[in-house]
Amino acid sequence: MTNQNLVESNDTKKIFDAGLLYHHYANTAYPLTPNSFRDFRITDQTRIESFLKSEWEKTDRLSLYVHIPFCKVRCKFCEYAVLQDTDESTEGQYVDLLLQEMAMYKKILEGKKIAGYDLGGGTPTKLSVMNLKKITSSITESFDIPEDVIFSIETTPVIAAKEPEKILEVYNMGYHRISMGIQTVSEKLLNELGREGATHIYEKAVQNIRKAGYTKFNIDLMYGFLNQDNEDFENTLNYAISLNPDYITLYRNRYKGTKLEKEAGGVSLYKIIQQYRLAYKLLNENGFFANPGKNTFSRIKKDYGTSDYLTERVINGTSYVGMGLGAQSFGMEYLAYNQGAANKQLEKYRQLIEKGQFPFQDIYSLNKEESIAKMVSVAFYFGFVDIEAFQKRFGLNFLDYFKKEVEFVTSQSFMEIIKNRIYLTDRGSDYINGIIPLFFSKRSKAELMDLIGKSETKSNGEKEFLSTYNIEEFARPSVTTDIIVFSSKKQQTNKLSILMIKRGEHPFMNDWALPGGFIKPGETVEQTAHRELYEEAGVSNIELSQLGMFSQPKRDPRGWVISCAFVGHVEKENTPLNFGEDAIDAQWFELQFKADTTGKYSLILTGEQGVISAEVEKNELTNNTASAFKNIKSKGIAFDHAEIIAIALTTMDLECDEQ
Repeated sequence: MTNQNLVESNDTKKIFDAGLLYHHYANTAYPLTPNSFRDFRITDQTRIESFLKSEWEKTDRLSLYVHIPFCKVRCKFCEYAVLQDTDESTEGQYVDLLLQEMAMYKKILEGKKIAGYDLGGGTPTKLSVMNLKKITSSITESFDIPEDVIFSIETTPVIAAKEPEKILEVYNMGYHRISMGIQTVSEKLLNELGREGATHIYEKAVQNIRKAGYTKFNIDLMYGFLNQDNEDFENTLNYAISLNPDYITLYRNRYKGTKLEKEAGGVSLYKIIQQYRLAYKLLNENGFFANPGKNTFSRIKKDYGTSDYLTERVINGTSYVGMGLGAQSFGMEYLAYNQGAANKQLEKYRQLIEKGQFPFQDIYSLNKEESIAKMVSVAFYFGFVDIEAFQKRFGLNFLDYFKKEVEFVTSQSFMEIIKNRIYLTDRGSDYINGIIPLFFSKRSKAELMDLIGKSETKSNGEKEFLSTYNIEEFARPSVTTDIIVFSSKKQQTNKLSILMIKRGEHPFMNDWALPGGFIKPGETVEQTAHRELYEEAGVSNIELSQLGMFSQPKRDPRGWVISCAFVGHVEKENTPLNFGEDAIDAQWFELQFKADTTGKYSLILTGEQGVISAEVEKNELTNNTASAFKNIKSKGIAFDHAEIIAIALTTMDLECDEQ
């Protein structure tokens, strides 16, 4: 790992920043990449059965997941092993293979208690009633499932609406929790994603589900699409609430491994934060509750809203066996993926089953560090880590094992310890993608750092963003404020520092900018400046004076945007920073501004995370103060903010370090 030494240097903030930068990758799906565990891979097929036997001797309790890889159409956002447009003959052959896999596990798992069982997909209810009964009978006859375990299954609105008899049969088989994916009610977005749906179908589906007897009914919704605006998402949320389910689960589109992957760079972290906040507020107002950062919202008290299988997996780190094409298993110290996880094809799965072999694509014997990282990453699906469960599984004190990480997240008010759990705060739920990788293994932290410079370039992501950005939705011209906040060291007036924020939104995402933002209806520009400075950097009670207006054409790639700039001064030693909104960091940078013999100026800003810079020159074509400089080149400084800083330094006759 090329960045191993960097990670071992204990720079927690660098990992946090990298997680925010690559927020589409740093999530609860651990490991980070398919190559993460290659050094742990078991390649000798003859070892596998004995290895599994020894692994499952380490616990007497586990959960089961059975994967049904069939859908009418493969949705463009789907990353799972799914086969589309299959007939009953193919599905029947698959079920027979699945039963053979169950028989292999029956020998190994004899006497183990089953804590949860999910029949997922794909679309399990695409199978015939006969095939569903075969699977269910085999599960109940092969494994020791206590009576209080609630079986869970997934369906689609179309099947639930058009096949009420099947929904009733499924309930009578013992599946008393059902989940239905609506995802969105935007017809435009549904067409783009390759899904069918309409309100009359959704309403009929709900009627049939309730009529069958379900009192644990979940609706899945998705957010974070490039072409999904907040109004679309809010309409979907309101409609889902009106259907009166027991639970609503939010799934963020993860992009990786989907047909939409090229669009990922166009979706900013700020958009994700906004949409989750919108959902959290609206769902809570309508009686659906969850702690910050949790994805499933329940209107039933003391009910997490998730299936027994997932609840056990997330809170307690309960081991699980996944059966079927592409299914994942996680033992006490191993991780495995069945054939089909990568290529989404059935043939290799079939070949291994027919040979009487476990149908693994990959199986890894993990060390404790990787097992810990896997459990903790998944725990963030609920927005907390259960310290007692961690101690029980690993024999370690979570707060000691992750001492520096816990100190960081609590000192930044990202997480708080309540009794025997450490929870995300409201602020922490915004930055969950920076928090999760703090608990990765050293190996995966190094992998995350190695992504820098290797993933999609900023220009491609910005291109995707701008392709959907419509300036006509905003008042023209749009008006913003930018705020220059200086600080000088006591008795060293030439040692100037300037406050900058890292942008969490396109354009110039992940570059550094002056605090600022768009004026809201009913605000003065002065009020906007104070509000934005507080929201983005946590700075308040500062006297601001107006520097000038900046209205150069194309200063903002989104359209015609005019900025009113302000200047203020504080003592940074007495001004703690607290970034928020579309700022994913706020820092002081020491400032150097010097001219060369040709009249060009170098602007160099040095902060904790490195150096950003720009080269500007005097604009001799105008006497307008706000156009006195033009940017020649910039590295890491957004928009025309280098010009604004240069103007502030020269017009206010401020001195700064020229060494």
